[in-house]
Amino acid sequence: MNILPVVTLIRRELLRFVRERSRMVGVIASPILFWIVIGSGLNRSFQQQGDVPEMNYLEYFFPGSIVLIVLFAAIFSSMSVIEDRKEGFMQSVLVAPVSRLSIVMGKVIGITLLATLQGALLTLASPLVIADMTIGNMLLTIVTLTLLALGLSSLGFAIAWSMSSTQGFHAIMNLLLIPLWMLSGSLFPASGASDWVSVIMRWNPLSYGVAAVRASLYGLRPQYIHDLAGFGTSLAILFIFAVAMLGCAIWRVGMREKGSRIAAEDAA
Repeated sequence: MNILPVVTLIRRELLRFVRERSRMVGVIASPILFWIVIGSGLNRSFQQQGDVPEMNYLEYFFPGSIVLIVLFAAIFSSMSVIEDRKEGFMQSVLVAPVSRLSIVMGKVIGITLLATLQGALLTLASPLVIADMTIGNMLLTIVTLTLLALGLSSLGFAIAWSMSSTQGFHAIMNLLLIPLWMLSGSLFPASGASDWVSVIMRWNPLSYGVAAVRASLYGLRPQYIHDLAGFGTSLAILFIFAVAMLGCAIWRVGMREKGSRIAAEDAA
């Protein structure tokens, strides 16, 4: 893998983001609006179970809102793969003497950095919501968000690489990821869900992302550990998810390259 193409693609993603500030406003403003409206609307009907200390719904919903920002950022940034193909940039990169692994790593790392950055912005506001917040808790949360962003960015890249239009990409991502987020423990705990919903939540990788973010925000205090898994287990599942999705993205690019080569040989 060549380092220079990776760094160049990362820099291009960051520069594109800086020049399109409306993206950051849209990605951050929507989850915050959801957090305020949904959190305020369901605050009185929220009932806690177990030994968790007193917590209102706005506080409970806060970790899920951070994860939603990372999710939106990964989705919107992954669309650059389709845009680069339409503009001809991706074709010029593909014919350049660089490995396909460099292309994947450059795009995925760039998208991961953007998603983590935007999630970290709301994390920095966590002392306004969560009492006894420390710098260590925020740093641990940002590390957790980076791992989650890597998995979501790799998944978004793999899907975007196969799509020919941004409309189709949006349809697939909304059909797949938004329901996964809703069934991740962001809106309600698994302990209060029906049996079949609880099963889905246990097999949902985003559930462990929310669990890890919630635990890290509270400094790994036992009474705030998610009812699905502890912080260590959640982080391990997130790591497996990120590695699996990155491997899927690398495999998808390689498969497209192989298919294009076979088609060219048949045409000749």
